[in-house]
Amino acid sequence: MIRFDDVRLRYPGQFAPAVQSFSLRAETGKLTAIVGPNGSGKSTLVRALLGRVTPEQGTITIDGASLAELSRRDVARRMAVVTQREEPVFPMLVRDFIALGRFAHGSLWAGPTASDVVIAESSAERAGVAAFLDRRTDTLSGGEWQRVRIARALAQQGHAIVLDEPTTFLDIAHEMSVFELLDELAHDGIAVLLVSHQLNLVARFADRIALLHAGEAVAIGSPSDVMRGDLLERVYEWPLVVSRDPAVGAPMLVPLRGRSPR
Repeated sequence: MIRFDDVRLRYPGQFAPAVQSFSLRAETGKLTAIVGPNGSGKSTLVRALLGRVTPEQGTITIDGASLAELSRRDVARRMAVVTQREEPVFPMLVRDFIALGRFAHGSLWAGPTASDVVIAESSAERAGVAAFLDRRTDTLSGGEWQRVRIARALAQQGHAIVLDEPTTFLDIAHEMSVFELLDELAHDGIAVLLVSHQLNLVARFADRIALLHAGEAVAIGSPSDVMRGDLLERVYEWPLVVSRDPAVGAPMLVPLRGRSPR
């Protein structure tokens, strides 16, 4: 489980906190989503999990252990993070990049074990990138690169996985396959914490949603609790309605035209 308790985050030199009084539990076996407009503090929470922003108030724990007291190696064994943006310093084979997910489980100078190779290849298979293993990372499209990064996170075999906009650059089919993979991981007993702008897909798959606005959680609950037209219209400052997805019955956001069509 990943847990935020009354967390306040502030960037150096900034008067206003980026996130304030935020509490949330991303539970084992559940898919928890954080949504909200640009600048609401979503990615700041991910940076806090990476140790790039230190809470000035509150605590963050992973599997009951304080993030502040864990080494980065211990954190990597418990939790994998797929950030919004990442570029390798130099090109490498996809299989070698995915194998980096095993680094926290080995000794500093040892190479990958036979078990590491098997885990990396099975992670590639699960993420749908097994066909790319012998390609170089600089030959991948944006969507292919995104899925390879998810494969590396799977190779870490932590108890939790955190993803910041993991479907960026993906087409509809691959976007759906990522959400279905995350749903499978949750059912396998992993705590999945997802940051996403894809509200309709989040409403389909998430067990719990936290809606952020200006650094504060304005609603936390089930998709039906959070996906309310009056609430979303106020937070996103755009006219919209919420209906029901005809395929699965989940709440579905429909943005309206801001101006009358010509």
